[in-house]
Amino acid sequence: MQLSKYIQELLYKYECVTIPQFGAFLTRPLPAQVSLSGAFFPPRKEVTFNKLLTTNDGVLAHHYAQKESMSYEHALRLIEKEVSNWKKRMKTQTLHFTGVGEIQLNLDRKITFSPLGSVNFNINSFGLSSFHRKPILKVIVEPKIISLMEDKNKDDLMFTPENDGTKKSGILRYAAIGIIGIALVSASYYFGDQYVSNQRLVAQEKAQKQIEKNVQEATFDLGSLDAIEVSVTTELAPEKVVLDQIYYSIIAGSFRSLENAENKIESLKEEGYETAELAQVNPEGLYRASYGRFATKKEAINLLYFLKYTLKEDAWYLEEK
Repeated sequence: MQLSKYIQELLYKYECVTIPQFGAFLTRPLPAQVSLSGAFFPPRKEVTFNKLLTTNDGVLAHHYAQKESMSYEHALRLIEKEVSNWKKRMKTQTLHFTGVGEIQLNLDRKITFSPLGSVNFNINSFGLSSFHRKPILKVIVEPKIISLMEDKNKDDLMFTPENDGTKKSGILRYAAIGIIGIALVSASYYFGDQYVSNQRLVAQEKAQKQIEKNVQEATFDLGSLDAIEVSVTTELAPEKVVLDQIYYSIIAGSFRSLENAENKIESLKEEGYETAELAQVNPEGLYRASYGRFATKKEAINLLYFLKYTLKEDAWYLEEK
């Protein structure tokens, strides 16, 4: 069964991929980093696993049904069967998820997840890979002392200098050579660092142009869908849509029926979540009920952490563009 492969594909598009009755894989964006040793890491997404998020949101089942050309219900049954096999195998061995990580039980019989880290799920970093910047070697110029005295007769000569002018000029000459050497080392280090920075910017610009070109030339096979009859009532007031506005929503659940989604919103409002409302419909046509939709990412993340770690509720984060 290619379920782990489909999980890997969905992690490029979604920040949360839920496996019903098993858990959810989450991605957290990380910025570009440069370590003290000179290693450069491009922007990437770190994968984690949350065993508390087990409610089916329909994303994995719909994707699996589309890829395998089967009904949603049949795909859901196959996923439940595979999850049952995972739970049995996990008691004695490690579960491997291609390109994502490994799951196993520790000595306390609790689930632990080890990400592989070999795949970067941030599509904006396509073509960028980590590398180690080689240190710039410092060039030290040592002054060469040339003896002006030539012993032709190979006799020991003893003399007393008549004045100190020659001695002072020699010291000044060596000092000037040392200053020139230090200046050359500083200049080579400065221009070398500037060159490395410029090359990094050029590489990022080329990678960004390649990403835009690939996205423009990409074609997607969405398959064929059965015709669905939809009844529309004019009693519902149209939602106000703001162009070019990004919303950050905390999703409570996804439903195939609009009525069920609205009932969930009413239930959330009765529990005290006054900001509960419908979120953006997902590409598979499921209606999403959210605890709230916010104009800033900080407000959404604060609510998500409160729900997950304080109230132990099943919720996940969605960025609506």
